[in-house]
Amino acid sequence: MKVVIVHDYIKEYGGAEKVLEELHNLFPKAPIFTTVYLPKFLGPHRERFEKMDIRPSVLQYIPFKSKLISPLRLLAIPVFKSLDFSKYDLVIVSATGAYQPNLIKKGTAKHICYCHTPPRYLYGYATARNWQKLPGINVLAAIANHFLRIVDFKSAQNVDLFIANSKEIKSRIERFYRRDSVLVYPPVSLSLGSHNFQKENYYLAGGRLARPKRVDLAIKAFNRLNLPLIVFGKGFAGYGKELKKIAKNNIKFVGEITEDEKMKLMSQAKAFIFCAQDEDFGITPVEVMSQGTPVIALNSGGVKESVIDGKTGIFFEKPEVNSLISAVKRFEKTTISKEDCIKQANNFSKESFDKKIKEIINKYA
Repeated sequence: MKVVIVHDYIKEYGGAEKVLEELHNLFPKAPIFTTVYLPKFLGPHRERFEKMDIRPSVLQYIPFKSKLISPLRLLAIPVFKSLDFSKYDLVIVSATGAYQPNLIKKGTAKHICYCHTPPRYLYGYATARNWQKLPGINVLAAIANHFLRIVDFKSAQNVDLFIANSKEIKSRIERFYRRDSVLVYPPVSLSLGSHNFQKENYYLAGGRLARPKRVDLAIKAFNRLNLPLIVFGKGFAGYGKELKKIAKNNIKFVGEITEDEKMKLMSQAKAFIFCAQDEDFGITPVEVMSQGTPVIALNSGGVKESVIDGKTGIFFEKPEVNSLISAVKRFEKTTISKEDCIKQANNFSKESFDKKIKEIINKYA
């Protein structure tokens, strides 16, 4: 079977890129088509992508393309429309919600889309950049988004089968595309307590430091609590600098780190603070639980499908400092079993992802 993989763009390393890696592991000979490929921004994860057959589009030749990811939304439309995969048997699209990669020409090939989310910026969900608040840009953005919503809906009808990465995304696919989907949770790197370090007196936050993740909420809460908080991850669109400006001395930033360094921090932390609103799924909380560490999370989005309140973590109800502070205080009085966290994390393993993806492909392709 001739397989090809399509991914919106490759720049930051997050949950969507972890899925892309695993799809590549399942189909190592499949080329990966994308709009732009910017390996220098992948940090310690760069080497693994260098071994893949990644084929960027003509947009790769645009100057300053790393700063134009959002404006390239319009140019991405003809790029994906020009991709003809009629000579392949199976097209797997990894849709991050940035562009409309489902516009590809499939011919007689089966077209399966693993949907991380429909574009958040088109349907009222928080994004890393809020262009609508910029004077003069908001009107143009509204016009462009109206056009893009039409294109996005039409592109979704080109798909033979949608795979949703969570129940949250399954509901969005049904609401915005009027399509059914199959649920397959993303593959999570589970060390399952292998980093068996002693717990230390700090909390942990981080991942991809973008505004929808609301790491600022964690920093403001811990400024008031005066408890030690370590923040890891790469800042996005200036958000990292904003976080450092508001942090007090009890907050420590360690930047982008390797997977081993991350797992060590997770293993030693008292708990992980996760404040993301309307999270699509949330791989990081599962990674944290795999180290036997509980999660204190906003009761919103896909994280409701992984964290069990009172058993593997604590939920807080409002994206407000006082609500988070109350949750931390509740956590301090709650006993959560390391074994329960690890057991829950095991439900989201790479092995489970691989098995389900293979079953789907054998059935539909």
